[in-house]
Amino acid sequence: MLIHKNLKNQKEELLKYFRNRADEFLSEIKLTYGNTQFKEQASAINKSLTETKDNLIATLLQKAEAENWTNKEKLECILMITYSNYIVMLEARNDVWQYEYMTFSRRIGELWEPFCKLCFSYPTNNVSLFIPPLFSEVKQKLAAEIETYIDKLEISVEEKDQLKKYYHKVWGLVTSGEIKLELDLHFISNNQKFVVDFKSGFGSNEKGNTNRLLLVASIYKNLEENYKCMIFVRADDNNHYFQTLKNSGIWDAYSGGEAYNKMEEYSGFDIKNWIETNVNWEVDFKAETMNYFKQNNLDQYLIW
Repeated sequence: MLIHKNLKNQKEELLKYFRNRADEFLSEIKLTYGNTQFKEQASAINKSLTETKDNLIATLLQKAEAENWTNKEKLECILMITYSNYIVMLEARNDVWQYEYMTFSRRIGELWEPFCKLCFSYPTNNVSLFIPPLFSEVKQKLAAEIETYIDKLEISVEEKDQLKKYYHKVWGLVTSGEIKLELDLHFISNNQKFVVDFKSGFGSNEKGNTNRLLLVASIYKNLEENYKCMIFVRADDNNHYFQTLKNSGIWDAYSGGEAYNKMEEYSGFDIKNWIETNVNWEVDFKAETMNYFKQNNLDQYLIW
């Protein structure tokens, strides 16, 4: 496999490369796991193909660094490598353990998030990533601020201690442990910090996740850095949980085309146009794989 800038246009060559690798891996995997161990085979082939993709991208980035490629040139090649890898990974997994609708719809959604995030790893404008704060650090900082404020009040020491006890009791009611402030994407644009949650869609059992997101955004909004919280949703049609977040005043929620427009606005790359131009599940899958998806009505989930 030769690495060059035109790799962005060589989908067929990449598909052939990954399929040959998949055949090699499956030969080895089937010596380790028997035919009834289809779950183990599926896990092993996914892992092997992911490692192959990562190695190919690492090699590309090394060459890109040496030849001073632009971020756009890197990104377009990496998107094609990633998409081609997804095609073969789905094919190979289906060969050893056929998909049913729940696992397939979830898997297509799982692959969408890291694919879109590539635009922010190799942005074509002035965007940079940052590490989100730890909840323990945020809690400690807020606690120090309120205790400093209480200490300045003109009340007795006993009253100050009582106020502090009540304050820490409230923290105990909010959470019995740590709250995960790390979301799917964290970036800075024009000195503004953004935190982003990606979702494939909102189902009927999203109440717990919706409440968690509301709590997380409330914490971010109360920090001095003035974070902006955004949700990018793949599906156009979403239920009342999406509307709850959209109407919350603390989440900027976008779905379908709106989400893609926001990704382009901040990353500088038109990922929607790339998908429309290059992603063709029906043509790119092997005929037998696509036939299986159609016969089992799984092709309805092949929407990005």
